[in-house]
Amino acid sequence: MHDNRIYIKEVQRHQHRWQKLINLTHSSTKAAGAMLLAAVAALVVANTAAHEPFLEFWHTHIGFFFGDAVGEMSLAHVINDVFMAVFFLLVGLEVKYELTVGELTNIRQALLPIMAAVGGVLAPIGIYLLFNAGDPATAGGWGVPTATDIAFALGILALLGNRVPAGVRVFLSTLAVADDIIAILVIAIFYGQSPSLGWLAAAAAVLVVLVALNRGHVYSLAPYLLVGAVLWYCVYMSGVHSTIAGVLLAFAIPSGSRVNLRSFATWSDTQVREASRAYDPDEPVLAQSQYVKTVEHLSHVARQVVPPATRLEHKLYPWVYFGILPLFALTNADVSFAGMDVGALFGSPVFFGIFFGLLVGKPLGIMAMSFLAVKLKLANLPENVNWLHMLGASILGGVGFTMAIFVANLAFADAVLVATAKLGILLASLAAGVLGFTFLLVQARGAQKQGVAFVRAADGAEEDFAALPTADREDARESREMLHDLGEGYESDPRGLA
Repeated sequence: MHDNRIYIKEVQRHQHRWQKLINLTHSSTKAAGAMLLAAVAALVVANTAAHEPFLEFWHTHIGFFFGDAVGEMSLAHVINDVFMAVFFLLVGLEVKYELTVGELTNIRQALLPIMAAVGGVLAPIGIYLLFNAGDPATAGGWGVPTATDIAFALGILALLGNRVPAGVRVFLSTLAVADDIIAILVIAIFYGQSPSLGWLAAAAAVLVVLVALNRGHVYSLAPYLLVGAVLWYCVYMSGVHSTIAGVLLAFAIPSGSRVNLRSFATWSDTQVREASRAYDPDEPVLAQSQYVKTVEHLSHVARQVVPPATRLEHKLYPWVYFGILPLFALTNADVSFAGMDVGALFGSPVFFGIFFGLLVGKPLGIMAMSFLAVKLKLANLPENVNWLHMLGASILGGVGFTMAIFVANLAFADAVLVATAKLGILLASLAAGVLGFTFLLVQARGAQKQGVAFVRAADGAEEDFAALPTADREDARESREMLHDLGEGYESDPRGLA
């Protein structure tokens, strides 16, 4: 975070307001709130006279034409097929971070959330099929209760701040990433149409181009995004769900820096000294060509120090979590009870399978596999985390909003079954969110009475965590601010921190 004093006095207040806006749009808690508001708005509109015009609007077709060629899509399909591919691009970048430098690099550290994610997928499938295995029309919905909504789950957890150990957040976020990998595979394998081999071959050829760009050390984002758009079209035309293109593109974008970091510090120090020598405080900036040239060169190279994958993740985060996902909620959480037998909805095996799959199956599977991993000495619980913390995080794993609704739209062709599935998802996610938050809050208050608070290990300077995923940077800053506020008290009496 920049010190506002570096700016001229006249713009310091503007800069302060801008920084507050940046903090707002990079907050996982606020992002979860935005999605919740959009979902509530969709539910309200769906049960009023405005529902028909609402649906007609989202089914408005937009597109372009060139001569006789016409390309068009409804607004709803733009959101579900195009915008959600951008969401999956962000998910892919987060997965790549974890696989490259995060929790998934160390197999022993990663084994606990990976096994927990597998349990959190298998148990909901089992519960769903208990209710639906005998009905071919509904059995295909087994994938709906398998995925955790990383944005909502971490947003709820963020409300607890430093009252829960950082290990709980690391476990839940890594579990959600592993869970997303499984969900992506499920969507690609089980919920696409019969694939067109010709278009799949074209998609493979485009992917080869992306890999060639990576291997050729191309670090500009523009070529990847342009070729990625072609990849999306090929995947879309192939019958495999187009959002998978976002994940494939994410893995092709470089996670290294084009700048030689060993020599950058010395070079930049030299540039700063040259700029200092060239600067004349008595001359207008426009007249100081050498100073401007030096600073411009330094700025150009410094921007390229940050890996393309990190730059893109930071840019996409506010657009995805405050734009795309609320739009998705607004267009997909519209469960209308008009003309429907509400009793039949609540009594449907689809509702029971999804509701209990998320609310019971998720925590049951996560806890069972975590317990097995620890007891077999394959993994250890995160530092300062106990089994009650694990249970609270496991309950939050039952928040399946975005991914679950996305799979429900793919799994069911019948509008009533889709509405039933969405009802089960919404109620289970609400119950899991409230129960998980309450359970962890009770644990936190018990720890608070003992004077215990928890801070993240990465509590140093801004540059120590600038490359973290956006949600993790927010958590790290809160920990650093807490240590700063404690000041000398922390140095003299560290017993209250873990």
